[in-house]
Amino acid sequence: MDEALSQLIRISKKVGRDSTLVQGGGGNTSVKTADGKYMYIKASGTALKDMNKSRGWRRMRLDSVLSIIKDKSLARLETHAREIEVVNRLLLACDDEVRGPARPSVEAHLHGFLDKCVIHLHPSAAGAFVNAKNGKAMLEKLFKTEAIPPLWVPYTDPGSTLAKKIARLVGNYQKRFGKKPQILFLHKHGLFITTGNADSALRLVHKVINRCNSKLKQPKAGKVKSVSQEKIKNIKQCIRREFFEATGEQATISFFYDNEIAAFMARKDAKEMLAAGVLTPDELVYSNGPAMWVEQIETADIAKRLTLQIKKGEKHCLAFLVKDAGLFVAGKKKVAQTVRDIVAYSAFIRSNAKRMGGICSLNKRQRDFINKWEAEAFRKKVAGA
Repeated sequence: MDEALSQLIRISKKVGRDSTLVQGGGGNTSVKTADGKYMYIKASGTALKDMNKSRGWRRMRLDSVLSIIKDKSLARLETHAREIEVVNRLLLACDDEVRGPARPSVEAHLHGFLDKCVIHLHPSAAGAFVNAKNGKAMLEKLFKTEAIPPLWVPYTDPGSTLAKKIARLVGNYQKRFGKKPQILFLHKHGLFITTGNADSALRLVHKVINRCNSKLKQPKAGKVKSVSQEKIKNIKQCIRREFFEATGEQATISFFYDNEIAAFMARKDAKEMLAAGVLTPDELVYSNGPAMWVEQIETADIAKRLTLQIKKGEKHCLAFLVKDAGLFVAGKKKVAQTVRDIVAYSAFIRSNAKRMGGICSLNKRQRDFINKWEAEAFRKKVAGA
């Protein structure tokens, strides 16, 4: 096995097993070969923790990847056509014996001009800052002693637009500091760590997360109340019926109740924080947005609320936080755990962002782009396959 691939698998499994760092098929990793000719990168939609020597990655010709960023003609294409063209070129840049539908990460061209080892995550600790109105200012204070400070990236639609923006910002950063940034905070998105090797990248991930967490309020262990099986069964039946009435989908309903969920549900402002909207692309892709708050299952009008979401052109809820009961998730059992992790991640971010000037969420135009982006549809399809 190539040493670069070996490093890629190691860092992917290390970070992928921690749901506070990445959820579901989110996040991506890459490692470039010693000769600089190739880059191994995570396959789109697959879980980092599931990568092994035969699947979950693609090998790409680095010069072909970088040429996508440099091609100015792409900017003249209509948005949808441009993103499809980029996906096709990324596939053409692959040079390996991988068979099947595995695509390289849609952010591969972004990885191409960063350092040898790249780890892109959606950590709850970093998310609290990048989704807070005062998050940027607080990060600047938190990392002010760093000789090579983090780079803040204002929100930009993911895909080729984001790649070009980061390329420009990194170029300006390099002129100012004499080297590329190692830490990048992406507004309403996540965190990039990029260094010369796997070990230093993992150490830096650990350092950044610890420093972010040092200024955040960790949730107190919520009191997990005993919920009768009869009550759980009745709520499941009600949500299943209401969900079908609104969507026409026969969904399996999964139930979760643990310390993290109990702690968030105990907050008096939980409903208000959920109403702030969608935080990140991953929350929109994997759980269709924030959970629906349900005070009383008997009078919740779930079908009516779901129908209203659909009429507005929004994605309908998959997660339902039922007061004094727990979290209920509609959909395949395979993805229910991912939705649970997204809900816990979202709850932590909202609780802390509110303390930092308020919650900063995706606006309608940003949500519409993600909902219509073929690459995100493909990612969700792979995750549920």
